[in-house]
Amino acid sequence: MKARDIMTQNPRVVTPETSVQEAARLMKTEDTGVLPVVDSEGSRRLVGVITDRDIAIRVVGDGMSSAQVRDAMSANPKTCRPDDNVKDVLQAMSDSQVRRIPIVDDGGSVVGIVSQADVVLETDGRKVEKTIEKISQPGANN
Repeated sequence: MKARDIMTQNPRVVTPETSVQEAARLMKTEDTGVLPVVDSEGSRRLVGVITDRDIAIRVVGDGMSSAQVRDAMSANPKTCRPDDNVKDVLQAMSDSQVRRIPIVDDGGSVVGIVSQADVVLETDGRKVEKTIEKISQPGANN
């Protein structure tokens, strides 16, 4: 099974200049905890990701009253390709201790995203269990 078989295709994206408030609104509307960050409007070239946790810790936790996505995003996230085997996607998630992996094409443009939930719903539970255990270790960046 390949990443393309389980990924959420063409996820909504934001730019570094998007307000964090708008990113949070979009997360609520889309019922997601992560948004890929692309370099500019009209582009899909991935430059980072922003999560609901990033907003809580880096904006709310630091007492910022307003911020842009660039203030809270994680730059240069680990990525996978649509043709990568799901086993390799799980390994990338485990190695990076993240719950979601952006899927990019050969040009670095985001075409999808794979989350733990996608993997759990579509694959063998034993390997997933080990991956989730490793991702969830204390000190994880998730």
